[in-house]
Amino acid sequence: MAAKKKASKRKYGSKAKKTVEKTMRARKKGTLKSGRSGRKVKSRKQAIAIALSEARKSGAKVPKKKGAAKKKGGKKKKGGKKKASKKRGTRKSS
Repeated sequence: MAAKKKASKRKYGSKAKKTVEKTMRARKKGTLKSGRSGRKVKSRKQAIAIALSEARKSGAKVPKKKGAAKKKGGKKKKGGKKKASKKRGTRKSS
């Protein structure tokens, strides 16, 4: 039988896991705050996102974001500057 190649799972390092645990505890306590606004984080998903972001910054082994992994060489838009067309109206000078 031919050996089937398994799809690789996303793997997180132990440092990243600890960061998530710590953040989840802070969320449960009610002390976890969101970035600039400083609002209290209530969402579980948002808490995990914050934890993984912090882990990435500290250099822990965290897989790339879903959006970043999928974005691979698409079509680029040509966005040059458009010249403003000047209206030439007929003016009567008296």
